[in-house]
Amino acid sequence: MTDDPAARVPDEAGALTERVRQAIDGLGCSRREVARRIVMDPSKLSRSLNGGRRFTVAEIVRIADITGVDAGRLLGPAQRPAPPAATGPVAVPDGGRPLQIVRETVRLIAEHGFHGVRVADIAAACGTSTAAVHYHFPGRDELLEAAVRWCMDEDTARRAAGLATAADARGELLHLIALQTPRTDQQRRQWLVWLDLWAQAARSTAIGRLHEHYYRQWRTTVADVLRRGIDQGVFRDLDPEFTALRLTALIDGLATQVLATAPDSTGPDTMHDALLAFVASEVTAD
Repeated sequence: MTDDPAARVPDEAGALTERVRQAIDGLGCSRREVARRIVMDPSKLSRSLNGGRRFTVAEIVRIADITGVDAGRLLGPAQRPAPPAATGPVAVPDGGRPLQIVRETVRLIAEHGFHGVRVADIAAACGTSTAAVHYHFPGRDELLEAAVRWCMDEDTARRAAGLATAADARGELLHLIALQTPRTDQQRRQWLVWLDLWAQAARSTAIGRLHEHYYRQWRTTVADVLRRGIDQGVFRDLDPEFTALRLTALIDGLATQVLATAPDSTGPDTMHDALLAFVASEVTAD
């Protein structure tokens, strides 16, 4: 059973869940942060810790990676997982092997597209074996979901940092617009991953749910900023939800043009100017 990383681990007496809970609590951080580090849906982690869902072997391996507790100890001697094929000593990178795999997956998807990336390519980029990649993320769909979730978490953290330092809601909105304009290599990589996500979301229910969750969160952030601006008097009296829908759709369309057209056509500066023009004409108070 445990030769398959995607297999659900039986835990009828709750002993495994208790061992995992103790290992996680020993980190001294929130469970949402733990979920971010192991690139797992926080609601899945919560349900698993509360007994409403069974962990997979791969999830236990990722938890063992960040907590420093041996996976065999977490699973128990009867369920010790088969280790990945050895390829010689390979140093575990800062942040742990799962995060390294996810970061390299993001980079490779941005360069070649999801369907142009093989697990062997990811393993080579990480200096490890394909078995080690499957040990943490059993399938390509799970890798795509983990890559997208990591991009979402990174994006959310950068948004929060900028919103906390802005002088008013107009400054917050300009910060959000700057974050979504693909100028840097990192911003371009994330947008290229989003393009693959959109295509995959049309075909995959699981990825579609992730896409829906992210966009609900993103539009809610924009709508909340607009509400604060109305209360502060820096934005006109408008419909925050509808305006957030219009603005995020404009961002998506312009970013797609920036990434898909020749450098001398629609560029980041043109995109940024168009978004500022929208804010000036449709949002800012007279």
